[in-house]
Parts: sequence; C-alpha cells; structure tokens
Amino acid sequence: MDRARLRTLVIDSLRKIAPEVEESALRDNRPLRDEVDLDSMDWLNFIIGLHERLQVDIPEADYRQLVSLDAVLDYLAARLRDAPTASPPRDSEP
Repeated sequence: MDRARLRTLVIDSLRKIAPEVEESALRDNRPLRDEVDLDSMDWLNFIIGLHERLQVDIPEADYRQLVSLDAVLDYLAARLRDAPTASPPRDSEP
C-alpha cells in the first residue's frame, strides 16, 4: 500500500474518534496526541480502529513508537510490508 493511501486511512481512523480533525492542520512530525487532543481512551480507540481497519496487530509495547503521524505511517507501512498476506483495508462505512 502506498503512503498516500495509508495516510488517508489513518486520517479517516482519526476522524472516527475526533471528527473535527483537519488534515491540512496536522503537522506530520509533531506529537499526534497533542495535535488532535486525544485522551488515553481516544488514543486506544484510534489504535483499535487501525487494527480493525488494516488487520495489523499493534502490541501495547509498540504504542510509544506511534508518536507522530509520520511515525504511525512508518510503523504501519513496516507492519503491512512484513505481514504474511494482508487482507485489503476495510473502507470507511458511510
């Protein structure tokens, strides 16, 4: 999956938790939780949403790697690349 498609899926997952997210306002290298103002439950729901949508396991021990949007994209790209046979991502529901 290319980075642009992955970014769209991540932003869509963020919007499920925080509908007010403006993609153009996100800075890729800034702490994502601060950029979007996510509390711990929102963050967990975001991680769960990524798991469900991309069929990628994200162990709790890896959460600290997911600091910025760039870091999330890098992490997910690596996990998807290393996955034996990944299912296609689930598109957003209407």
